[in-house]
Amino acid sequence: MISFNYQTDFELEDEKLFSNWISAVILSEDKGEGEISYIFCDDEYLLKINMEYLNHDTLTDIISFDYSEGNFLHGDIFISVERVQENAIHYNVSWLEELKRVMAHGVLHYCGYKDKSEADEKLMRQKEEEKMMMFHVEQ
Repeated sequence: MISFNYQTDFELEDEKLFSNWISAVILSEDKGEGEISYIFCDDEYLLKINMEYLNHDTLTDIISFDYSEGNFLHGDIFISVERVQENAIHYNVSWLEELKRVMAHGVLHYCGYKDKSEADEKLMRQKEEEKMMMFHVEQ
């Protein structure tokens, strides 16, 4: 089950649309959907988590805690809405495109994709693009 929680004023307009998309992303990687929580917050909230749990005193757009068991994905994905907004401007993409990229990124980590090396990062970007293409609004 995909759930959405908010520690800021931001809220997704259509949680079901996003939930269905993330479910499809998981299925496309031959994984099972467990309990995945997205927590939307601001920079300050995520910085505290980054410092407390990862000992990093830097701003970031996403931190994911992976509790997956075998092929069933479980975890908490914290997303700074402020960082996503800044990154959208920096990379000259729409807010929605950057939000989808970050949301897919968290789940892709649970699927086993990494982004520490240049080769891993390149594959992660390809996978993000592929998964973003799966997002569509029903007409």
